[in-house]
Amino acid sequence: MPEIKTTLDRLIHAMEGRYTKGMSPASLLLAYMDWLIHMGHSPGKMAEMTENILRKNSAFMLWASRAVFDPEIKPFIKPLSDDRRFKDPAWNKFPYNVISQNFMLNEQWWHYATTNIPGVAKHHENMVTFSARQWLDMLSPTNFAATNPVVANKTLASGGMNLMQGMQKLIEDMQHTLLEEQPAESDLKVGRDLAVTPGKVVYRNRLIELIQYTPTTEKVKAEPVLIVPAWIMKYYILDLSPGKSMVQYLVDQGYTVFMVSWHNPTVEDRDLSMKDYTQKGIMAALDVINKIVPDQKIHAAGYCLGGTLLSIAAAAMARDEDDRLQSMTLFTAQTDFTEAGELMLFIDESQLSYMEDMMWDKGYLDTKQMAGAFMLLRSYDLLWSRMVNEYLLGDKPGTSELMAWNSDATRMPYRMHSQYLRLLFLNNDLASGRYIVNDRPISLRDVRVPVFAVATVTDHVAPWKSVYKINDLFNTEITFVLTSGGHNAGIVSEPGHPRRNFQIGLQRAEDKHIPPDQWLQQHEKHQGSWWEPWVGWLESKSSPGHVLPPTLGNPDDGVFPLCDAPGNYVMEK
Repeated sequence: MPEIKTTLDRLIHAMEGRYTKGMSPASLLLAYMDWLIHMGHSPGKMAEMTENILRKNSAFMLWASRAVFDPEIKPFIKPLSDDRRFKDPAWNKFPYNVISQNFMLNEQWWHYATTNIPGVAKHHENMVTFSARQWLDMLSPTNFAATNPVVANKTLASGGMNLMQGMQKLIEDMQHTLLEEQPAESDLKVGRDLAVTPGKVVYRNRLIELIQYTPTTEKVKAEPVLIVPAWIMKYYILDLSPGKSMVQYLVDQGYTVFMVSWHNPTVEDRDLSMKDYTQKGIMAALDVINKIVPDQKIHAAGYCLGGTLLSIAAAAMARDEDDRLQSMTLFTAQTDFTEAGELMLFIDESQLSYMEDMMWDKGYLDTKQMAGAFMLLRSYDLLWSRMVNEYLLGDKPGTSELMAWNSDATRMPYRMHSQYLRLLFLNNDLASGRYIVNDRPISLRDVRVPVFAVATVTDHVAPWKSVYKINDLFNTEITFVLTSGGHNAGIVSEPGHPRRNFQIGLQRAEDKHIPPDQWLQQHEKHQGSWWEPWVGWLESKSSPGHVLPPTLGNPDDGVFPLCDAPGNYVMEK
């Protein structure tokens, strides 16, 4: 009987989640109740808020009366440096300057009203502030034709054709949504335009395909490179188009490169665990590489979740005296999740329980739910600006390599994703030395191989100060790089890419702790791509000289080429 009741609860939560986009109503209600109750018990704060809005509005009304007659008037509120909504000069003219400034004034007040309430739990405060920001983003004057001067000017210039084209695009998108049809695929195709570096799939199991890339140099460095991407994404972000491919760049620099390509899970894979991703993923790949390049250590690199998994594997290997790693590189990978950015808004006991019930129903976390969470985190870039451009301005959406890759999402198995969120995000077991591998805990302090860690300045998924915590967790030499760009664009930073810069610093095991803000001040910016110093670092950690490239696979040891790169798993929808 208890099982029937539990199943009923899970079914109800799963059905609710389809309409709440995976957000737990209980979690949101708790946050708002916490905020409201403490606000009601803070008459001093309410008095401050009242005084603030009266004073600011009085000053604004005086400014607005002057703005009618003074076209050169300075803004009442200066937008933040990363706020691009009102950059167009048309927003400086009356009445649009008054409209935009009034909106920013309201934004300021709501931020003031939702923060620094005595007694409110920090997590609840962040949720309420985030929710208020989502509502304000939706009501921004940029989103409406009548209050957006850029839209008004284009409508006059085109005779309204932009609105007709936007309406046609809106109807097409609504049709795809209502009929659950897939929108038209990008003109960029995997295997033709993307992921085209030549190579062979040399191993396949239930979870991964291992790709070995064809050498382009007569001789190569003795130690091969294994890249472990995140399973929340397709691997080819690291092998985009020619000239923008990290894989191609490494191969051309004389490295033997292997890439893990993850299987896109289905309902049959619901019970795959974090242990499976470690054993059938990283450890299986290392075993195969040892057969193709015997008696050589391996440079391992991990991206995002793949870097976290690689850190787990490296700590377990160090504990078990498995010394097959020569070095470890981590791209935007967190090992301590206490400050894991705005993703933590979706992580609490109520939210995880709700998400687990949704995954239990399907057997996996749907791509739409993950896309929805990331869209909320960057609602202006991924939602509202797109709607304005396509539906109001009538612009046709462009297609770039990163956009095509970003739309090619993957699913998360029920068991693995639940373990990942609970053990790492919620409990922070890895940083606390409580994470269990093969029935025993591991410690990141056991890792002794040199580490090259990359963080990006504007990362919403793995904030750079969170990535920086690696300096306090590993007892080894760490080269830390902070590069311009975001979670994805900052990593795809090929030499010659315009407007790229980075800072780099070395911390040895015996060095004292440097706070992140102090680190930022102590290290100068270098123009260009961080790929170049990374390759120089890899060379410094490799054996001197070069050797003949290994064969693709090793039939003598049972490793046969199975098919051409990019393989089958990357094609799975």
